[in-house]
Amino acid sequence: MNDSFYEQLVARKPRPLDMIIRILSIFALVLLTFVGFIFFGFLVIPVTLLLGFVLHTFVFPRLKVEYEYALLNHDMQIDIIYNKEKRKSLLSFNLRDAEIMAPQGSSELNSYHAEKEWNFTSRQPSAKVYELHLLINQKKCKILLEPDSRMQEHMKTWMGRKFISE
Repeated sequence: MNDSFYEQLVARKPRPLDMIIRILSIFALVLLTFVGFIFFGFLVIPVTLLLGFVLHTFVFPRLKVEYEYALLNHDMQIDIIYNKEKRKSLLSFNLRDAEIMAPQGSSELNSYHAEKEWNFTSRQPSAKVYELHLLINQKKCKILLEPDSRMQEHMKTWMGRKFISE
């Protein structure tokens, strides 16, 4: 039993859209409260509290996202974690099935074109992003990852020459 296991968390940078959603949601609640008082009086308070609870419980946690890469030998699983509480499995694949993995913008990737793209990175401009090309359900897919040096070593072990580190 010489299994190799490694996992890494990558926190996604908050998008400008996330802040807009938060501000507009709070503004809509405040507006509903003031306008509701005019037409419905104190009956608007339970509705506003209920909507505030729904926003706090279901909308705002989805705006804080982390990706977890779990690598067990040649099998990789990518999960999304919302607000450090709720986990959902997004993608699972075998690294041996990959066509190539190289840094984004590498000349080695010029001949690879994908039908579908998944971005599991922090979206930081300074991040070292790698492109992984493979077939998933008979579709050419491009997966953007941000592995650290230790995960790169594990990947290189299983991918061999398909992994280009430049």
